[in-house]
Amino acid sequence: MRLDIHGTADVIGVQADNPGWLTLDGTNTWIVGTGDVWVVDPGPELPNHVAAVAQAVSERGSLAGIALTHGHGDHSDAVPLLLEHAGFVPIISGLSGAGAGDSAGELEVISLPGHSADHLAFAFGDIVFTGDAIFADSSVFVAPGTGSMAGYLAGLHGLIDRDPRVLAPGHGPLVHPPAERLQEQIDHRLDRERRLIEAIASGHTSIDAMLETVWDDVPEMLLPAATVTLAAHLDKLEEEERLPADVERPDIPEWVV
Repeated sequence: MRLDIHGTADVIGVQADNPGWLTLDGTNTWIVGTGDVWVVDPGPELPNHVAAVAQAVSERGSLAGIALTHGHGDHSDAVPLLLEHAGFVPIISGLSGAGAGDSAGELEVISLPGHSADHLAFAFGDIVFTGDAIFADSSVFVAPGTGSMAGYLAGLHGLIDRDPRVLAPGHGPLVHPPAERLQEQIDHRLDRERRLIEAIASGHTSIDAMLETVWDDVPEMLLPAATVTLAAHLDKLEEEERLPADVERPDIPEWVV
C-alpha cells in the first residue's frame, strides 16, 4: 500500500504486509527525492514489498542510497533484496557510524536513541522520518542500556525544538501536529517513572509487582515490550542513584538489540 504526505510530491511511502503487535499495520518504507532517490528503512524481507519499493524508486529516478533508522529486521532485512534490484549504494545507519549532523544525500541525520542503541532519525526539509521512536496512536518500547531512557527523552525534546511539519514513523499513520504528540510521549514516560518510583517505595520491587502496579493498563500480549521498557526505566533510576538495591531487574529477551 502506498502512503502520501500532504503538501509534498518528493516523498512517498510503501507499507509492507507484515502486521503484528510490534509492527502495527506493517512497516513504512519511505522513498525520498527525485532523480537521486534515497530509501529510508527498506523494510522486511518480503519479495512483494521489495518489488513495490523498487518500482516506486524507478518511477522517481534511481536509487542513490539507503538510510536505516535502526537495525531491527522489520526495517532492514530487505536491504540485500533491494540491492539486488539497484546494485551497490551507500547504506547510512547508526551501525555504520552515522551521527547527528551527518548527511545521507539530501537527508540530515538526527540522533534519536532509545528504541535501540543505534537508532537515528532523518530529516528532509520539514519532514522527519522517525523509525520506531514515536507512533501516532501508541507508545514504543525503550530498550535498556546506559543513557538509553535519558537519551530518548532528550531526543524527543530535540524534535520539539526542531519544529517539523510532520513526522513519518516506521509504523502507523503520520504524526501531526508533531509537538503535541511528542510532548504527550515525554509526559507518558515521566508519568511511568513517577508511578514506578512510588511503587518501589511501597514495596513493589519484583518484576511482576512493578508491571502489575505501573503498567496495569497494558494488554497481556504487550507485557514483554513493557518489561523491556521497565528495564530501561530502572537503568535510568540507577544512573541517577535513585534505585534501591533490592529491586528485581528483568532479563532482556534476544529480540531486543
